[in-house]
Amino acid sequence: MNDRLTACLALSLLPLASLACDAQSQAAAPTPSATAPASAPTAAAPSTTSLAAPPTAAFATKPPQEPPQQPAPADVAAAPTDATKTASGLASKVITKGKGKDHPTRDDKVKVHYTGWTTDGKMFDSSVGSEPITFGLGQVIKGWTEGLQLMVEGEKRRLWIPKNLAYGDRPRMGAPAGDLVFDVELLQVIPAPKPPTTPEDVKAPPASATKTKSGLAYRVLKKGTGTTSPSASDAVTVNYSGWTTDGKMFDSSITRGEPATFPLNGVIKGWTEGVALMHVGDVVRFWIPGDLAYGDKPTRPGAPSGTLVFDIELLDIKGHAPR
Repeated sequence: MNDRLTACLALSLLPLASLACDAQSQAAAPTPSATAPASAPTAAAPSTTSLAAPPTAAFATKPPQEPPQQPAPADVAAAPTDATKTASGLASKVITKGKGKDHPTRDDKVKVHYTGWTTDGKMFDSSVGSEPITFGLGQVIKGWTEGLQLMVEGEKRRLWIPKNLAYGDRPRMGAPAGDLVFDVELLQVIPAPKPPTTPEDVKAPPASATKTKSGLAYRVLKKGTGTTSPSASDAVTVNYSGWTTDGKMFDSSITRGEPATFPLNGVIKGWTEGVALMHVGDVVRFWIPGDLAYGDKPTRPGAPSGTLVFDIELLDIKGHAPR
């Protein structure tokens, strides 16, 4: 797999952990991990380990081994008249029909082989000739998220992705600019785990909840066996799910199928304070007011506003996070 692209496709959608990170980090921005949602409350992740992934949003700093060149398709410059076009502007054409029946959802993971070209026929990345890549469909550029949902297992499809569904005209970190063309073969759909149930007390903390001076409220759902709590300088591994107070889930490591690891001083204030109260094995529900989360009017696009509710399970304390 080419790490360069893997960092590239997921560019725009790091898991939530990055959200959390960015919110607090306007002063000191933590680096979201590609594996955790970008917000851990990171794809990103708290910091997602998977992050995000393929055609991922950021190119690796080390130049990877160049993949074998794949010839550009004859119609690389523009979608032909027999291509199907969606309302978003994405065009696609089936190259090889698949035998599967089910389409992936944005919450699923997929395993694919792919090759990408700019519209002048220059190949900028390919997994062909190496291992296929696996990634969460909601963690990549919009054109991939939409296009892969049109496919079934075994299908090979050509995608003409307009720049607004790719990396734009001025992409970061060496990602290709403008309209892009991908040949994608969907090898496997890995269904997402079922999302957790919305808490019955999501609207407001019950009278039994403990409240701190900052306004953070919490209640312990399950006591763990650990005896130590993390400090703000530690990295922690957690499973978590987050909801707005109307019961809408906006992020979950459960549905991504993997825990998130992140520095505790690199997330929103409510997480830094709340997780520091926990022991390994604890499962705690937190009601985090807007001023300890992303605010009532978040500056980061897509970040949830107002009071947020998180169920967090502390799995491990990693010790001091690297600077």
